[in-house]
Amino acid sequence: MKKMKRMGRVASLFMVLFLLLSFAVGCSQPASNTPDETGTDQQTPDTSKTVTDMSGREVTIEGEIETIGTFGAIGVLNAFVELMGDGDKIINEMSPRFTEGGKWKYQYVFAPQIADGPVFEDGSGEIQIETVLETAPDLCLTMSKDVIPLLEEKGLTVLYLEWEDLSDIEVAVNLLGDVLNRQDVAKDYLKYFDEKVAEAEELTKDLAEADKKTVLYGNVSTYTQPHIIAEWWIVAAGGISVTDNDRDSDSYEYTAEDLLAWNPDVMITTSGKMGEELKADERLKDITAIQEDVIYPVPTVAHVWGNRTVEQPLTIMWAMNKIYPEIMTTDMLKEEISYFYSHFFKTDLTDEQITEIIG
Repeated sequence: MKKMKRMGRVASLFMVLFLLLSFAVGCSQPASNTPDETGTDQQTPDTSKTVTDMSGREVTIEGEIETIGTFGAIGVLNAFVELMGDGDKIINEMSPRFTEGGKWKYQYVFAPQIADGPVFEDGSGEIQIETVLETAPDLCLTMSKDVIPLLEEKGLTVLYLEWEDLSDIEVAVNLLGDVLNRQDVAKDYLKYFDEKVAEAEELTKDLAEADKKTVLYGNVSTYTQPHIIAEWWIVAAGGISVTDNDRDSDSYEYTAEDLLAWNPDVMITTSGKMGEELKADERLKDITAIQEDVIYPVPTVAHVWGNRTVEQPLTIMWAMNKIYPEIMTTDMLKEEISYFYSHFFKTDLTDEQITEIIG
């Protein structure tokens, strides 16, 4: 019995020593708020990052971006965000100039929540700053430098994107990919872009110069071509743009006399008169495209395909289908459209929707 008592006392002593050692070891570990070996305080990791936007401004992004507001060129900017697979972060409804007429209905397919969102700009394009501040988006995107001071002075984070020429697309996509932590998507998209351009070049390489068709893009009623970017995608699709005159300005105006002299084989229109209306115009009715009824309205999906949009690779394929349907068949085009929106926009379009887009 005495032996058992001695063993119990020894066990108790070992237990006390063990607890004392455990306490000492625990106390020797630095707490999250105590100095480490370097003498500096350990703090929560800094999740902010600083980037240089396309106006040359340094912009600090604090933490994760959960909400995004788009200002000015809303269609273009929404498309950039949707490309990244982050369309659900856009919080504002499109301004009145976009919502009239239903032309932009696919924006509500890619980002349905915007239908119930606040409107940040009125019909004249003036920013409703009180409404913006009520929602205070984590990130504001714009392509207008005039917008920056108004938003920035209210403490909002503003990122400026630009698309003046084709080289800007790589910079803009990489920049937004960095800000949204979608660097992998940016890399994937730019690779896809180059592949589609190379594919189009391969498909049209055997076209003799004399067999290439002349193409007019723009509004046939107002005699305007809205974006110099069209001079690129028409050529990439194997066509000859009749308005390609090495101009520096983005938009371009011409006359009925110019149109008659050009006599385009194909017309791709943004708006304005179509088929029968043009045939009824005595001055224009003998133009080849009008005579042969080769007049196509350009699709508007995330944005107008003929203008500045991340959908530009599809613009090339669609234009090729309209100009040379024997080279880019409708079935081939359907596959291209289906893949693009499923892969990048995370949206599976129906056959009916794809057919509607093709026109």
